[in-house]
Amino acid sequence: MMCGGSFDRLATDSSVCVAGRQDHRPREECGVCGIFGHEDASRITYFGLYALQHRGQESAGIVASDRERVRHRKGMGLVSEVFSESDLSSLTGDIAVGHVRYSTTGESSIINAQPFLATHQGQVFAVAHNGNLVNIRMLRDELEKKGSIFQSTMDSEVVVHLLARQNSGATLAEACAGMMRRLSGAYSMLLMTRDSMVAMRDPNGFRPLCLGRLGNGGYIVASETCALDLVEAEYIRDIEPGEILIIDDNGLHSSRCGIQAKPSYCIFEHVYFARPDSDIFGINVYESRKRMGEILARESGVDADFVMPFPDSGNYAAIGYSRASGVPLEMGVIRNHYVGRTFIQPTQSMRDFSVRVKLNPIRSFLKGKRVVIIEDSIIRGTTGKSRVKSLRAVGVREVHMRISCPPTKFPCFYGIDFPSGGELIANRRSIGEIRDYLGLDSLAYLSIDGLVEATGVAEDCFCKACFDGNYPVEPDRTFHKFALGQ
Repeated sequence: MMCGGSFDRLATDSSVCVAGRQDHRPREECGVCGIFGHEDASRITYFGLYALQHRGQESAGIVASDRERVRHRKGMGLVSEVFSESDLSSLTGDIAVGHVRYSTTGESSIINAQPFLATHQGQVFAVAHNGNLVNIRMLRDELEKKGSIFQSTMDSEVVVHLLARQNSGATLAEACAGMMRRLSGAYSMLLMTRDSMVAMRDPNGFRPLCLGRLGNGGYIVASETCALDLVEAEYIRDIEPGEILIIDDNGLHSSRCGIQAKPSYCIFEHVYFARPDSDIFGINVYESRKRMGEILARESGVDADFVMPFPDSGNYAAIGYSRASGVPLEMGVIRNHYVGRTFIQPTQSMRDFSVRVKLNPIRSFLKGKRVVIIEDSIIRGTTGKSRVKSLRAVGVREVHMRISCPPTKFPCFYGIDFPSGGELIANRRSIGEIRDYLGLDSLAYLSIDGLVEATGVAEDCFCKACFDGNYPVEPDRTFHKFALGQ
């Protein structure tokens, strides 16, 4: 259903929505990748997760099956940090499911790393999930009253409990359909048994999920097509909203969960989250981001010496803006690509140092110039303020900023770490007030109509709740407290 009102609640992970967090960019959600019918399934899954690393850098995991035994390896950190050569060699079998995580529900700890693995009446289930269930508290309360005991705080464990409670005589497809009819919210999900893999996508289709064919005739399912490209798989199609796709030794078997819903594709996947070399919802991300910049120039062009992004967030929209406006594109800020996860944070007296070590303006080139900065979004505004300050410090004469999406005013409940409405700068300040806070000469955002036009898809296919407050699926009343761990 469409909910016309807006919610001013906290995002879905209390572990990240806290005062003083250093990273003020929106966080990616999660990425899933599964392989069926390849003798080196775990290794291919590893490379698929490598391609999806941008969707989650907190933890990674792979579960593999050789049809008799199921083995798993999970850990905190990047894919390259979690898995060794010996790990991959031990994950034997021709079926594997993997996951990279950034927590949007549940604490940041190893117990919440996915895939979630459980055994019920001799059947093994491994679940990898991208998205958020907005009736999670209600479901957990109900299951606990019926005797379920939970090991973690993540949505995926609820899925396993619901599957286990389906009719014992039900087929796998029927059990999955019954489980999906109990879920509300966003999920692109992979389920692995000892001898099959199931791909499921919520009826609204919030999050992407695609199917490909490997060179040996096996199959891959992944969050983005860039994972297919890396392992040289042929793209077949997207998993459709509300679809249950079972892959086993007899091929592909598609069915539906029985719920009809209006498509609500997350438009922020195209603004920020997805890799530019992916096709998301049938649209190439690189091309859509360039069109965002072109339309931005049409809607709010400004006279300047050149246009520039802060690498890498605004790169592709900046190309489009420059091409449409005729203002030359320059890279006036250089990014240090060697700042790793273990970078030692500076002291409070050097609080701007962490900004400068990542991005450094070219002083002699920028001095006295009028520049247009292209950014993909402004969330809290803290990062943007520091970046504008660094440009003023090297003598930039005018600093204009153009944002390739509308003002982000409302939190997301469907798997993106947007903070509470009170923390979103556009929720509490006008565009003029944001301009003054950032220290800009001018500021303009892409319109909602312009953003939809850039995708080339009919407007009613997208969820734009973070911009307009119209939530396709309303969270239940207890969702807010559960998200905060209360």
